[in-house]
Amino acid sequence: MAGVLLTVVLLTVLWWPQREVTYRSSAPSSVAYDDKSPHSLGLVHEHTMSGRHSYRMVIGRDAGVSYGHWLDIDPTLGAKGIESTTWTETGVRVRFPTGHEIFVPARSFLYGR
Repeated sequence: MAGVLLTVVLLTVLWWPQREVTYRSSAPSSVAYDDKSPHSLGLVHEHTMSGRHSYRMVIGRDAGVSYGHWLDIDPTLGAKGIESTTWTETGVRVRFPTGHEIFVPARSFLYGR
């Protein structure tokens, strides 16, 4: 009985939902937005107890990337990571190693969205 309980506890710990920020970028100080706040972007990898892996890009004023404007990223792109980000007054362009690009307009992540 103790062996079964230990196995269940071990599997629960191994499969417990996990959240990991696999990429971070911050807007340079030379890029000023209307809301006068610094902005960050993060690629978040989430693993659920069911074994599902998902990737979410979060952009906003929270350097911890737990709140802001988010976009779900296809797992085949997310697993490869982000190659680069380019911050401008009009928004942020994200490039993936596969050649894919996403442009997120600044109006989508300004003022705490």
